[in-house]
Amino acid sequence: MQTLIYGYGNPGRQDDGIGERFVQLVEAWTEKEKLSHISTDCNYQLNIEDAATIANYDTVIFVDASVVEDLDTYKLEKVEPNDATIEFTMHAVSTSFVLDLCRKIYNKTPETYVLHIKAYEFDFKEELTLKAEENMIAAYEFLKGFVLKL
Repeated sequence: MQTLIYGYGNPGRQDDGIGERFVQLVEAWTEKEKLSHISTDCNYQLNIEDAATIANYDTVIFVDASVVEDLDTYKLEKVEPNDATIEFTMHAVSTSFVLDLCRKIYNKTPETYVLHIKAYEFDFKEELTLKAEENMIAAYEFLKGFVLKL
């Protein structure tokens, strides 16, 4: 069972860099534990080309900073391909759009999730706020157990 942890966001915009920092934690963990079935990737935003990337995996977990009000720390949410929409925001396309494109082009639909991590500040700094970093660590500890059960 091949799993991809894919972080996205802008590390130069404070808490928006959670995705990249999260992937760094996962890379250190998978290297230390020799978990060759878990891969990582990272980018500023999702693109249509990511459909080709995720087609090679059984499970994909996207990781992103979130400002959703009902989120205390982090939340894992399943992604369905039929929710496909293009979002004209900082992130060029949605996770559901990437998954739907993967299904349509490659005839593959990996089990896909988004790990939303609560973020607070998006100033032009290359550091996370203390609270966002705490949320990221809590999400990371959760994710380690989750992917080992896959």
